[in-house]
Amino acid sequence: MYLADSRTSPASPASAVPADRPGRPGRRYAAVPGTVLVLGTVSLITDVSSEMVTAVLPLYLVAGLGLSPLGFGLLDGVYNGVSALVRLLGGGLADRGAGPKAVAAAGYGLSALCKPLLLAVHTVPLIGAVLAADRTGKGLRTAPRDAMISLACQPAERGRAFGAHRAMDTAGALLGPVAAFLILRVAAGGYDAVFTVSGCVAALGVLVLLLFVPGRSGTPERASDRTARRAPRAPVRALLQRSAVRRLALCAALLGLTTVSDSFLYLTLQRRLDLSESWFPLLPLGTAAAFLLLAVPVGILADRFGRRLCFLCGHLALLGAYVLLVTPLGDSSALAGVVLLLHGSFYAATDGVLAAATADAVPEAVRGSGLAVVQTGQAGARFVCSIAFGAAWTAWGDRTALGLAAVGLAVSALASAGLLRPGAPGGADGARGTVR
Repeated sequence: MYLADSRTSPASPASAVPADRPGRPGRRYAAVPGTVLVLGTVSLITDVSSEMVTAVLPLYLVAGLGLSPLGFGLLDGVYNGVSALVRLLGGGLADRGAGPKAVAAAGYGLSALCKPLLLAVHTVPLIGAVLAADRTGKGLRTAPRDAMISLACQPAERGRAFGAHRAMDTAGALLGPVAAFLILRVAAGGYDAVFTVSGCVAALGVLVLLLFVPGRSGTPERASDRTARRAPRAPVRALLQRSAVRRLALCAALLGLTTVSDSFLYLTLQRRLDLSESWFPLLPLGTAAAFLLLAVPVGILADRFGRRLCFLCGHLALLGAYVLLVTPLGDSSALAGVVLLLHGSFYAATDGVLAAATADAVPEAVRGSGLAVVQTGQAGARFVCSIAFGAAWTAWGDRTALGLAAVGLAVSALASAGLLRPGAPGGADGARGTVR
């Protein structure tokens, strides 16, 4: 199922294969590189831990601690947006002397340490501080991890490789809510038991990373790359001078401003269907199941028909989920199934696909920094969206707030389609050249 092109030698330069070009029929394929599969295993284990917490956090804060939607929006913004502040640092350290594995390990380790701390904090400021530290770890690890994935495979197969990784990652996202649900049903400690088990699982993920992920990428380093690594660090401004990077970063940020966080979407769906609190942790399963099933096929389609087009189509699926939640089409399990399917399709068509498209546009020597630039813009925009959506929900209610988000997403998608249209300036500069 996890495939990669076998006709190109692993040692061939990454820049020699055209980026974002439709695939050719009749090609032979081999297994995805081992580095990608091991990193997928680390992400699977870590996502079991993270999603256990994410599945219960909204109800823990809103129902357990009595937080208002605005207060939850602030904490949710911290949880999803603070990583934007350190992604550039993580990408820069990975490109320089520390190396991507060491930086990723530091990020995974910091997040693992934060899970048990949730046992000791019970006030909103302290919980916010722990969540900020946890997301700092995610910010440190994301760009180095994606850089290792992109360097371990050929450019024409990056969509497939990222799809394979995201499928394994999402398997963890599928298991995490199930584990949280079972623990809440059987454990006397309730939320404390969830946080304890989550910390143990996160520590296992760090151990697998340290023991089994190779310290160097699967692609042999060339003399030009070694020279580039000794050169002065490429600033953000220099990366954004590349038209392809600038357009991707702008579109990711523009669309991120109207991407409502998962927690708010699940809370809206729970209120629409009047679900009991004990069943709430199972809502992310629908999203995760759709993401798991679609990640690899959509990655293959992105390699064949274009990653930018796939990225835009994913946001149209999210727009469809918003419309279904806003319109009075009846309250039924069928509605929940379709909304969660569209939500999972959105992630399958955007998460790994955006990383693959960014890798096409950035030279190897600054791959971590380039990925971090685009991811930072997206994470920062989603941080703003969480706060704005929480305020709108508090002022006008959940359906009105989601309706405004739907209108904004439609406008952002139209603008992004113009920026990423085929033949747009900078649309084909791909992975060629260097950042000076």
